[in-house]
Formats: sequence, C-alpha cells, structure tokens
Amino acid sequence: MVITRSGSSLWLVLFTVVLGGGLSGCQGDTADLQRYVEEVKARPGGDIEPIPSLDPHDPYIYPGHDRSPFDSSVIARPLPAERVGIPGAVDIDFDRPREPLESFPLDSLRLVGSLEQEGVRYALVRTPDRTIHSVRPGNYMGQNFGRITEITPREIRLVEVVPDAFGGYMERENSVALSE
Repeated sequence: MVITRSGSSLWLVLFTVVLGGGLSGCQGDTADLQRYVEEVKARPGGDIEPIPSLDPHDPYIYPGHDRSPFDSSVIARPLPAERVGIPGAVDIDFDRPREPLESFPLDSLRLVGSLEQEGVRYALVRTPDRTIHSVRPGNYMGQNFGRITEITPREIRLVEVVPDAFGGYMERENSVALSE
C-alpha cells in the first residue's frame, strides 16, 4: 500500500473523527453524581469529643540534690595528668602490635579446649572461619583490647577496655566459656 500526501490527510481526518467520537462518550449525565454529593453534604455533622482535662502535675523535689542536671562541668573529661590514680581511668597502648584474635568480636570466638605444658596453661580458641589458635595468659583477644588474665579448664577470663561515660576508658571483666 502506497500512502501519498492525500492518503496521510485521510488518516488524519479519520483519526480526528475517531478521537472526537471517543471523547463525546465521556460526556454523560452526571445528575445522579451531583445528587449524591448534595446528599452527603446535607447530612448532619457528628459531635466531636471534648478535649480531656489533665490533672496538674505535682513535682517531686529530691532531697539533697541541689546541683543542676544541666551542669556540664560534671562530665568534663579530666586531662591525662589529672587522671592518674583515678579508678577506672585506663590508657590504651595503640602502638602495641595487634594479635590475630583481636580482629574478631569476643562473642564469635569459642573455647574448644585447654592444655597445660611445662606449667603454663594454654587455651584452644576457634574463630568464625574455623581456625584454631592457642592462647595463654597475657595474650589479647576480642575487639575491646581484651587481655587474658586466667585460663581454667572451663573458661578464659579476660579484662577488656571499654569506653566510659566521660570520654575515657575503663576495665571490664569478661569470659569465654567452653563450647560443648
């Protein structure tokens, strides 16, 4: 079929007629819709519940607490020279070479056994990648600078260094129990 210039005009006229016929079908009687909208608007409105009244609050004043809770001097971090001798003030040696078990979270490490050799007790620890490492007191494990203090046949006891509420660090005891 060859479409000439007059043929394309014919298609344009035909498209316009079909489009006009289709759009004329969109105009219908909307009287029933108008009646429904007027009926809904004529309905009486519902009652709104009144706002509940609140009882006045009686503040309680704690005896012996005269300091303002917004006083920031309480949480000011002391300088390192001032921290000497303060319980819980711990400094971390960041220059110490990291040991292999310090790259794993403590809860992902499993104690699978222990042995004693020449008076020194060793623990066998399994990592998440199923590698077995031997450790002894003084070694480090876990991501919180956990230093092993004691190894028993049933657990590894260690001291971790965790942040305190004042911007410093404090020591916390923890343990890894034997996996059964």
